[in-house]
Amino acid sequence: MTPSKYGDDFKVGDVFHTQAITVTETHVVQWAGLTGDFYPLHMDREYAARTQFGERLAHGPFIFGLAVGLVALAGFGGDAAIAWLGVDGMRMLAPVKIGDTVRVDVRVKEARPTRDPRKGIQIWEYTVLNQRDERVLVFDYQLMFHMRG
Repeated sequence: MTPSKYGDDFKVGDVFHTQAITVTETHVVQWAGLTGDFYPLHMDREYAARTQFGERLAHGPFIFGLAVGLVALAGFGGDAAIAWLGVDGMRMLAPVKIGDTVRVDVRVKEARPTRDPRKGIQIWEYTVLNQRDERVLVFDYQLMFHMRG
């Protein structure tokens, strides 16, 4: 099968933007059920009210997964990716509360060839922003892409 896009289509410095989504209680409850992470900061309203945050927060790994999903839904990568190679520099910079709306800005940070001219590696810098344009999560997402060769 021939890809509709290739790594060659993405240049260092290119920037892409996703749609936004509002984090709901259902997201938080379903994530806890899926992962078994029932930490009280996410699940216990009374406990969370007594913390520095004053209310429950979404799970950080959920926000990571949501960012990956929003980028996939945006479709700007098409079917160019061969494999996910990892993530570096992940930092949660601010809490995400139930009712916050997040979106992702992606910048092509680095591109390098492999020994096989039909494959290349790129690092895409993800920045997750809330409705106040505050950065809440950042990470470098490393992918292997089909190249025209």
